[in-house]
Amino acid sequence: MPDTDNESDAARLGGRVYLQEVAMRDGLQAEAAFVPTDAKVAFIDRLSRTGLAKIEATSFTSPKAIPMLADADEVMRRIERVPGVDYAVLVANVRGVERALASPPDEFNLVLSCSETHNLTNLRMTRAQSVAQLLAVMRVADGARVPVNVSLSCTFGCPMEGDVPEDVVLDYAARFIDAGAHGISLCDTTGMAFPAQVTALCLQYRARFPHARLTLHGHNTRGIGLANVMAALAAGVDRFDASLGGLGGCPYAPGATGNVCTEDLAHLLALQGYATGVDLDRLLACARALRELVGHEVPGQVAKAGRRLDLHPVPDWFDEVRTRALKREVDAAGASR
Repeated sequence: MPDTDNESDAARLGGRVYLQEVAMRDGLQAEAAFVPTDAKVAFIDRLSRTGLAKIEATSFTSPKAIPMLADADEVMRRIERVPGVDYAVLVANVRGVERALASPPDEFNLVLSCSETHNLTNLRMTRAQSVAQLLAVMRVADGARVPVNVSLSCTFGCPMEGDVPEDVVLDYAARFIDAGAHGISLCDTTGMAFPAQVTALCLQYRARFPHARLTLHGHNTRGIGLANVMAALAAGVDRFDASLGGLGGCPYAPGATGNVCTEDLAHLLALQGYATGVDLDRLLACARALRELVGHEVPGQVAKAGRRLDLHPVPDWFDEVRTRALKREVDAAGASR
């Protein structure tokens, strides 16, 4: 495992920031139409060549619960594993881990909500029941030598309970780190986070767990997802989940517009001088192909507007307008003599 302290220092100085793509799991699971397996595999293989640090490829959960990802086994068997890219999968229980181990991922992602109400509505379990189940999953994963990341949902607020106390979030993080989790994701599941709050919680996390990997998983429900990323960077965070095209969104977040958009984030980080390892041209090509994959428009902006310095040809009538303007300037100068 890399030295996370050094990574974070580098991030503060404009160094490497790790972008982790979640559209193929977090995005597709919310789609109304099933994306064919062949198309998923081809798209993941294409994303693998953009320089992303991690791709969450699918979810080994009940096909009845998430029918859009019912082909998880085949997807993981068929994708090409490109060196330098970690391929993660979400699992909910021991059965999911055992299924996934047939084509082992590089990481298991587990989910617990820090809000009791959200955990019950989303996972149909109390937090205590979820913790017991996830600790059992971690023991199986440890035996298989597959690292585990735990995503803590609603760390910045719950739409049914309001603010979630920071101590609750940090105590759950401690529980899983002590049990062997190699990383924690602080998730703004319903898009309630704001920059000062993000900075404060991330600083507390890093002070309490200086050697544990930290990821910010942001949503753009209220249009400040990128601002929250910048706030997390200021607190030393250097790993960010994002979703191509801004796909995704929590069903319990009224008006949800999706996750922080990968290509928009990569563009912003490049402008700010951060190295992500991402080939933005290739990433934008993937983003522009996403509409065809899912069959509808997506929220991402840079794929539509182009990069900041993507220049456009002047209008056909420009030369004529310039000639007339210059003539008026010459005439005015002559009249003033």
